[in-house]
Amino acid sequence: MGCTRREFLALASVGTLAGVAGCTPAQKETEPPADDAAQETPPVDLAEFESLALDPSAWHYDEEGDIYYQLGLTYCLAPATETYESLAIFVPGAYFDAEKNGDTYTCTVNQKAVVGNFTAATAPILMPINSGALSAQASPTAYGSEGLAPYLERGCVYVYAGFRGRSAAVDTATGSDALIPGGAPWPVVDLKAAIRYLRYNASLLPCDANRVYVFGFGAGGGVSAVLGASGDSALFDPYLEEIGAVTHDATGVAVSDALAGSASWCPVTSYDMADAAYEWCQGQYADGGERAEGTWTRELSRDLAGAYAAWVNEMDLRSSDDSQLTLDETEAGVYTMGSYAAALLDEIDEAATHFVQNTAFPYTYTPQRLENPMFPGDPNLATARAADPASQPGASGDAPADGTGTGEEPAQPVGVSQVQSTIYDSAQSYFSSLNEDSWWINYNHRSTSVSVSSLRDFVLHMRPAAPEAAPFDRPDRSSRANQLFGIGEESTLHFSSCVAQTLSAGAQDYAACDGWDEEYETAWAEDLEKVDALETDMASRVAMMEPLTWLSGHYDAYGQSTVAPHWRVNEGLFDTDVSLCAAANLVFALRKYDGVAEVDHNPVWGRGHVLAERSGSAAANLLDWVVSCCSS
Repeated sequence: MGCTRREFLALASVGTLAGVAGCTPAQKETEPPADDAAQETPPVDLAEFESLALDPSAWHYDEEGDIYYQLGLTYCLAPATETYESLAIFVPGAYFDAEKNGDTYTCTVNQKAVVGNFTAATAPILMPINSGALSAQASPTAYGSEGLAPYLERGCVYVYAGFRGRSAAVDTATGSDALIPGGAPWPVVDLKAAIRYLRYNASLLPCDANRVYVFGFGAGGGVSAVLGASGDSALFDPYLEEIGAVTHDATGVAVSDALAGSASWCPVTSYDMADAAYEWCQGQYADGGERAEGTWTRELSRDLAGAYAAWVNEMDLRSSDDSQLTLDETEAGVYTMGSYAAALLDEIDEAATHFVQNTAFPYTYTPQRLENPMFPGDPNLATARAADPASQPGASGDAPADGTGTGEEPAQPVGVSQVQSTIYDSAQSYFSSLNEDSWWINYNHRSTSVSVSSLRDFVLHMRPAAPEAAPFDRPDRSSRANQLFGIGEESTLHFSSCVAQTLSAGAQDYAACDGWDEEYETAWAEDLEKVDALETDMASRVAMMEPLTWLSGHYDAYGQSTVAPHWRVNEGLFDTDVSLCAAANLVFALRKYDGVAEVDHNPVWGRGHVLAERSGSAAANLLDWVVSCCSS
C-alpha cells in the first residue's frame, strides 16, 4: 500500500482503514451521538465514591525501615474479588507528619520533606506488575519491607496492586466456589481502576498523581505497554463501570487512568499478530518438530510468515528518517529482505557492538530464563516462590547483567535453574566460537564493532524457534494466550483472526499433510464468534490487549487515548519465547507518535527471556530512568 504517515492519519480520521490481508480483525466503529444534547455531560453524584476515600488515621509504621503503609485497600466499588482488586501503599517516612493513635497513625503530608530527588509534592508513584506469565496478582495481606528500600530511598511512593489474571478462577481466600471473571481485558481493567483510585485520593498522599509509572516483565510487560498506550480509552469504559471504578473526584472532575511512563522487559504483547510475527521471525527457519517437512503445521508456519510480511507492508511503521518500513519478497518466495528487516538487523548490530565494547574478558555466558519477576511488595509471594523452586525456573534480572565489564557471573537467587556456563577468554575466541559452523557474524577488532550477515543467520544461531508452530494460538488451545482469551468455564479459546483466516485459506493444502484434523478450521471460526459476559466480541478483546491499537494509524482506535510520554523497553536478544518484532514494533510506533517525549529502547546481547539490562540491576536502572523522566 505504501502510504505516508500523513496519509494514514487522514485515512484514520475518516475511518476508512480496513483489515489487512485477511489478518487484522475489524475494529468496532463508534457511532456519533444522534444530536448535540447527547453530548452534554450528565450531572454526577459527588458522593458516589466516598467509600473509597483513604483513611488518614489507618497508617501503620515500620520504624526500622521508616515506612508508612496501608494494606488491603479496595480500589473499586463493586470488586469481583477483594483478594485481587485491592492494593497496598508504601510511603517513605519523611513524607508524613504522624500522630500515633493506638496501633495506627494519623498522617498528614509534610510539604517540606525531601527524599532522594523528590519532595512530597513531586514524588512519583511506581506500580509493579509482578507476573510475567499473567497469573493473578493477589494484594498483599502481610507487610514485608524486603526489597522496598531502593524505591523508597529514591523518594518514590510504591504501590502494589492486585489484579485478576489470564483466566477465570475461584477465590479460595473467601471460601466461595463462584467463578470470578478473568482473562482479557480484566488485568488491564483492574490496574486502570487502581490508578484511578490513587488519583481520587491524591490529596491525602505525598505524590504528584500525574506521575504514575507502571513496569512489568513478559506478559506483565505487555500489560504495562497497553496501560501506557490506552490512557482514558473509551474501549474499557463498560468494564470499569462493571466493577465500579472511580470516574470523577469529589468535586465532579473526571479522573484519568493515563500514565506518565511505562517500562517493560521482554514484553509479550500484540496478540493479534503474535503467531504470524513469531513464524516470520523464527519459525520459517526451523525444520523440526511441528515445523518438520510433511507436517501441516510447517505449511501453516510458512503461510503465517507470509501473512506477517503483508501486514508489515500495510502498516505505518517508520524509520528514523520517517520512511515506511517494508518487506521485500526474495527469489525463494519469502519476505526476508527490505527496510523492515534491515531495521531489525541494525538493532542487533548495535547491541552486539555495545556488548563487545563494554564487556571485560574472560566472559562467562550462562543461558537463563525467567518465568516470573520478583518485584517487592508482597512477602507472601516471595515466601511461596522461595519454597517452590519450580515456580521460578529462570534467572533474576536484578542480578548484574552479563557484559557489565566485571567478568563475573551474576549472583542467582533461591530457586533458579540454569544450564551449563561457557567461558570465553577473549572477544576473538567468543566470535570464533559463534562462527564455528559457518561464518555469519563479523567482529572488527580495530573498531570493536560487530555486524551480522542476515536476520536468518542470527535467528538460527542465537534465537532459534523454541515453542511449536503458532505458539500463542495453539491448535489444541493449550497456550497461556489461549487462556487469556478464554471466557468463564471455557477456559481456553482460539482468538487470532490471522491464524483463522490463514488456516481457512490453506485448509485444502493442509489436508494433504501429516497431522491435519478437519475440525481445526471450524474450531477457530466458532471460537472467534464468542462474546464475553459484557457482550464484547473476540476481536475487540484482542484489540484491548494490543498497544498498537492506539499507536498506529492502521487501527480504528488510533489517537483515541492519552499515551504516556515516557517509555522504557528492554529485551534480551536471545529470547526465544517471543519474536524479535514485538518490542521493535512498539518502539517504531512510539517514536513517531506525537506527544511521546522519549523512548528508551535497550536490546541486550547475551540475554534471553529475563529482566535484560546492559549493565547494573533492573531496579537501579528503572529508578534512574524514572528520575530522569521527572527531571525532563
